[in-house]
Amino acid sequence: MIKIFKLEIPVCITVLFFGTLVSCGEEQTPTDQALRTETLVSSEKLPTTSPFEQSEDFKNYWYAGEAEISSYKLEQARYGELRDGTAVLVYVTEDFLPEKQVKADRYSKSNTSILKLNATKKFNTGIYPYSIMQSTFYPVSNTKHAIKLSCSVQEWCGHVYSQLNNRDLFEIKSHSYFESEADQDIKLDKDILENELWTQLRLDPESLPVGNLKVIPSLEYVRLKHIELKAYNATAELKNGVYSISYPELNRTLAINFNAQFPYDVLGWEETYKDGYGINAKTLTTTATKLKTIKSPYWSKNSNTDSDLRKDLSLE
Repeated sequence: MIKIFKLEIPVCITVLFFGTLVSCGEEQTPTDQALRTETLVSSEKLPTTSPFEQSEDFKNYWYAGEAEISSYKLEQARYGELRDGTAVLVYVTEDFLPEKQVKADRYSKSNTSILKLNATKKFNTGIYPYSIMQSTFYPVSNTKHAIKLSCSVQEWCGHVYSQLNNRDLFEIKSHSYFESEADQDIKLDKDILENELWTQLRLDPESLPVGNLKVIPSLEYVRLKHIELKAYNATAELKNGVYSISYPELNRTLAINFNAQFPYDVLGWEETYKDGYGINAKTLTTTATKLKTIKSPYWSKNSNTDSDLRKDLSLE
């Protein structure tokens, strides 16, 4: 049986208004959230998929004024070798402005409640370091594609940045120091976004699309492999706490291991593809294995004394 539905798919900046600093994770009450979800459902033409129904466990976990932060031991394929590093997944709910497609400064019934994922990786390639960050802004209603995606990659050769906005089409602006990529404006039809699946999973794994699909690979993969940003044929499967996607055209597979019980936390992942150039090219598997998970309003933990929290996450 093939389950496919059209999603309609999306950093954390402290903003100043009325003379008050507002963190990227303001505490939100279940009542406020219910109002936002009701507004979204009643004002938009929804796909055939029913809106996500929030349980009390969900509200208590995701609207407690904290983010969920998970650290991972990373072995990253790059230039035909595996590199040791760390990865961090930061999930947090936020109020989002669907038109401006930015975090809202204040509560309004017209805001969209989103589950945001900031996914980071840090690893070294010989003498120089890599730093990668992807952000996904996904509606809690689970009836639309991510509203916005962004990806940045920094290393000593330079840095690149991509941003996707969900409007009438997917609108992508891409900037790179490579001549062949440079500055690009791209528009794509609304196929499934690989980036959004990591947030959809946290809402309801059973809603994940399976079978033969058209999927736009992660912005990170597109950047690292310098491939065309477009939808590719893929096959997805959900089985025993593992969601896997295979891209025959790319000779690539991605398997996300997660807790089959709420809150469906990500336990790790494996990504296999051919990496490297010339005689150094070989099929390698990037792996990430969970180290620790904490809940914290990290945006307020910015003093020197708070650095011990990094030890809690095994990042020091």
